[in-house]
Amino acid sequence: MGETSTEFTQRERIPVGIFNSAELACREVADAIEALIRERDGADMPTVLGLATGSTPVGLYRELIRRHREGGLSFARVITFNLDEYYGLGGDHPESYRRFMQEQLFDHVDIEPENTHVPDGLVEREEVYGACRAYEEAIREAGGIDFQILGIGRTGHIGFNEPGSGPESRTRLVTLDSLTRRDAARDFLGEENVPRHAITMGIGTILEAKRIYLLAWGEAKAGVISQSVEEAPTDTVPAGFLQVHQDCRILVDHAAAAQLTRVRHPWLVGPVDWTPEMIRRAVLWLARKTGKALLKLVDEDYAENGMADLLTEQGSAYELNINIFNTPQHTITGWPGGKPEADDSHRPERADPFPKRVLVLSPEPMDDVYCMGGTLHRLANQGHELTVACQTSGSLAVPDPDLRRAVELLDEVARGQGGEKEAAFAASLRRQLVAKGQFGEDSRDLRYLKALIRRGEARASGRLLEVDADRLRFLDLPFYEQGRYRRFQPGKADVSIMAELLREIRPHQVFATGATHDPLSVHAICFLVLCQALDLCREEAWTRDCRIWLYRGPGAEWEAHEIDMAVPLSPDEFENKIQGIYQHQTQRSQSPSLDKGSSSNTWNLASLINRSAADTYDQLGLAEYEAIECFRKWVPDSWRD
Repeated sequence: MGETSTEFTQRERIPVGIFNSAELACREVADAIEALIRERDGADMPTVLGLATGSTPVGLYRELIRRHREGGLSFARVITFNLDEYYGLGGDHPESYRRFMQEQLFDHVDIEPENTHVPDGLVEREEVYGACRAYEEAIREAGGIDFQILGIGRTGHIGFNEPGSGPESRTRLVTLDSLTRRDAARDFLGEENVPRHAITMGIGTILEAKRIYLLAWGEAKAGVISQSVEEAPTDTVPAGFLQVHQDCRILVDHAAAAQLTRVRHPWLVGPVDWTPEMIRRAVLWLARKTGKALLKLVDEDYAENGMADLLTEQGSAYELNINIFNTPQHTITGWPGGKPEADDSHRPERADPFPKRVLVLSPEPMDDVYCMGGTLHRLANQGHELTVACQTSGSLAVPDPDLRRAVELLDEVARGQGGEKEAAFAASLRRQLVAKGQFGEDSRDLRYLKALIRRGEARASGRLLEVDADRLRFLDLPFYEQGRYRRFQPGKADVSIMAELLREIRPHQVFATGATHDPLSVHAICFLVLCQALDLCREEAWTRDCRIWLYRGPGAEWEAHEIDMAVPLSPDEFENKIQGIYQHQTQRSQSPSLDKGSSSNTWNLASLINRSAADTYDQLGLAEYEAIECFRKWVPDSWRD
């Protein structure tokens, strides 16, 4: 991690610390908070903390709880003010921020209940203005916020200060952006259940805090972090107004830092070590920036784009272009499992053994077909021993209207067939559905039925992709079945299930995702479980002949310099993949967005991503394809020599 101002950070208007993991960043923030609390306690003064919710600060809260239990850190004199609350939700609602804070921090430390403040989401509409003014006054009476924790939304919001919020804004009622509501859809079991309004501290309120730390993890935050840090403040990206604060720091992991200039294009801000990987990244970027095919780049293109020293080191553009052209060319293959009895010296995957034992891991049902449906079909069609394992049931992502239709179907079948047990079960499900209401938590039976719905969709999709039903596995990892979004905690049982599957299959190839996601997301936790299982198996013979390929994950694709294998799809193959995605009907409105302007449905978004990858290869001067699915080779640290 480094924050010292250098030529590489010259474009950053807020100090940014880049950490190897969110856990390490949270420890540094906890260090600062602990030091402040102990200092203020020693002076017989309270410490006033501004707190955030969502998945981002959960690791910090867990670390603070650990220090309370193991290190005697007391919160007895701490006063807290939360940034925001959904309007219309009471403190006992499972998705209210008051309940979140109780579960994630307050119930586990010695803080006085009267010292914890969260905006009241049930205040009468005509009393909201007065309640917001009273909240501001309570902060002032406490002496102001000493230490403010922030997350950041993909719209650039801090708190619920959506685009359009200015630096003069105070605590108030706001209307939530459509992307913000879409991001919260799974928490609320459907976008239609997400409140449309919230009460939030204003940007002006936040800027009055004495010290501010903004935290961000995962690739989904990379774009908005670079905008907030490197571009002039504007109300379209409210977090950018933090640039005017005198003591603000941003702490990110590598995935969230990926679009900062010093990370993405370091040659634009300082001298670089021109390793083969850096050369590949820079030349592919240059071709994309100039709109030229690789073999058409000339010396002037390099000189005018901060890469004159590369030419000096490597010679002419002609030789450099040819060398780099061969790299992406050799990533292209129609044989993702390797082509048998073929020269594989310039192929991404080896020819032997054939057929291969292939394990494809899908964090939730649909992730596999969404990201690599064409490759799945190729692997199955080309004769490999393919196993697709859905790591979680995906039950939390089934909206209630889809569940209601399934309950009605069960009821019709039970009444039509006259089965007393079946009819009783259907009636019980109906009662449970009514009892939970619009915002309640699913019962065990309801989650079970939702899981069955997802299984049915996965099987229907698999049939289109020629994946036999008996080659589909549903692991139902316990962390998911026992938790909720943003609050998952994986354990030994999860790792044991994954290790058992690996040892059973002894794969030659594993396809997985989650390496660059938010640490508390389903994808990241599933990847963590895989890593720990691979570590358990590292001494076993099969690992020496196993290659691991990462797909990026829903809503994004690897950048050109990151791609080690590119699988082109014909128009018919591509249409078959889209039809495979379409079988996941419950997910039709659950698709991630590429950016804050995207509102595509699931299959259109997948189409856009795969066609965009093909366009990239075409623009570089390579063959023209309908669509391409991309993969990156990865080796676990514990497997390295």
